[in-house]
Amino acid sequence: MAKLYSEKSIKNLNRLEPKDETVKFLLDYSKALSVISCKSLKFETLLN
Repeated sequence: MAKLYSEKSIKNLNRLEPKDETVKFLLDYSKALSVISCKSLKFETLLN
């Protein structure tokens, strides 16, 4: 099987850090998401 990633890109993988605004967006989204189960159905709503 051919190599899909170079050694250089694997080394850079350890230095990835999300921006503060990305973390805030994901946390806010997860707080606003509501999943309601009713029998075999699931309803997802965003509470704004």
